[in-house]
Amino acid sequence: MAHEIRQDLRLSQQLVMSPQLQLAIKLLQLSRLELAEMVKEEMETNPTLEEDGVQDDAEPASDAQASVLNPQKEREVDWEAYLENCYERPVRGAGFSEDSEESSLEATLTRKPTLVEHLMWQLHLSPFTQEETQVGEFIIGNIDDDGYLRIGENNGNDEAVYLKSVTQEIAAATGACEDVVEITIKKVQQFDPVGVGSRTLKECLLTQAEFLGCKNRIVEEIINRHMGNLENKNYKAIATVLKIPIDNVIEAVKVIMGFCPRPGSAYGQSEANAVIPDIYIQKAGGDYVILLNESGLPKLKVSPYYRALIAKNGRGADATKTYVQERLRSARWLIQSIHQRQRTIYKVAQSIVKFQREFFDNGPCFVKPLILRDVALDVEMHESTISRVTSNKYAHTPHGIFELKYFFSPKINTTDSTDMSSKSVMEKLRGIYAMEDATKPLSDQKILEILKSSGIDIARRTITKYREAMGILSASKRKRLF
Repeated sequence: MAHEIRQDLRLSQQLVMSPQLQLAIKLLQLSRLELAEMVKEEMETNPTLEEDGVQDDAEPASDAQASVLNPQKEREVDWEAYLENCYERPVRGAGFSEDSEESSLEATLTRKPTLVEHLMWQLHLSPFTQEETQVGEFIIGNIDDDGYLRIGENNGNDEAVYLKSVTQEIAAATGACEDVVEITIKKVQQFDPVGVGSRTLKECLLTQAEFLGCKNRIVEEIINRHMGNLENKNYKAIATVLKIPIDNVIEAVKVIMGFCPRPGSAYGQSEANAVIPDIYIQKAGGDYVILLNESGLPKLKVSPYYRALIAKNGRGADATKTYVQERLRSARWLIQSIHQRQRTIYKVAQSIVKFQREFFDNGPCFVKPLILRDVALDVEMHESTISRVTSNKYAHTPHGIFELKYFFSPKINTTDSTDMSSKSVMEKLRGIYAMEDATKPLSDQKILEILKSSGIDIARRTITKYREAMGILSASKRKRLF
C-alpha cells in the first residue's frame, strides 16, 4: 500500500474565548465586594495599574522632562535593573492609608474571640491540676461550633454507652484515667456558655437546668424521656404518661425553652458579610433614576510612567519590554472590563425597572412574573449574561435592598387571568401567617381555601413548598398553648 502526503483545507467555525472575554465574564459574575478585592489584588501585583487622581511620588515631572530633552539619558535606562526594583515602589491599593498599621492594630484589639479562645482563656484561669488542664485542652480542641464535644460517632447506641465511649477515647488519647476525664468534662461544661462541651443534647439541657437551679422531676423527665413529644408540642401525651396536670407540663416546657440547645452558636457564627448595593434606584418626579454605586471602587488608570518608558525606550532587553507591555495590556483589559460590567448592570437594571414598575410603586406584593428571557430580549443580550449580572448583585430600592434575582419569578395561575408571580403569592402568605391566631394556626388546606377565594389557584403541595422556603413550621408545630 502506497503512502502519500496530502494537504487538505477545511473551513470551520470555532468559538475561541480571548483572555479579554474571559476576564469580562469573570468580572460579571463577581459580587461587589469580590470585585473590590480583585481590584486591590491587581493593583498590588500589576505595577502599571494605579488609582486615578493619586500622584505617584516616585515619578517626578522634572525627571520625565529631562529624559525627553536628553536622548542620551533615555538610551541609558537600565530596564533589567529598573525591573528588579520596581516592586519596591509604593503601590497604593484600595484602602491604603498612612494609618494602616494603626488600623490593623485596632482591628486586632476589637476582634471577637472564637469559642476555642474563650474557653482556653477560662481554662487557664481556673484552678485545674496539670493533668486536668491537659485533658481540658484536648476536650476544648474537639468542641465544634455548636459547642458540642465531638469524639467518635453515636451509631444509635444507648446514650450512657456513647457517653462512656467518649470518656474512654479521651482517656486513651491523653493518658489520664477515666475519672479525671469525667471530672474535667463536667468542669468544662460549667464554663461560659453553660453546657458547652456536652456530648448530647440531653446532657446539654440537663447541665443548664442544674446550673441555673431549674432542675426538678418534671423537667428532668421531659428531657430524658419525652424529647419527641416536646418537639411536636404534644404536651397532653407528656401529661398523660407522667400523670400530672397539663399546666404543670406547660410550666416545665417554659423552663426548658429558656435553655440554649446550641451553647456555642454565639461564638461559632462567622461575621456576616455586609450587603453593599451595586445600584441605587430612586424615584425622581414620576420616574425612577438608576445610580451606579461607585463608592469603594477605585477609579483606575494605566500608569503614564510605564507608558512613557515603553514609548521612549527603543533599545533594551526584549524580555523586559515584553513583560511591561503585557502588564500594560492586562491593565487596559481590566479597566475596559470593569466599565463594561458597570454598563451591563445599568442596562439590566433599567429593564427590571421597566418590567417591575408596580413593585417600585407599591411594594413586594406587586412583583410581576418575569423570566430571564424577557430581560435578555429587551436588552439584546444572552440569557446566561442576564443570569451572571443578577447573581450576587443588589439594588437599593424604596422598599429595601433586594438581590437582582429577586425580581425574577414564574407566573402563577389565577381564576381571573391576572398576572401574578410566585413572589407576590409568597408575600401574601407572609401576611396570612402574620395575622393568624397562634393558638389556632391555619393548616395548608385552610390557606389553600383562602387563596382560592382570592382567585389564586395553586396546589396544596405548592403552599407547603413556599411555607418551608420561608422557614415556617407546619400548623401542628406552630400551635402555641401559652
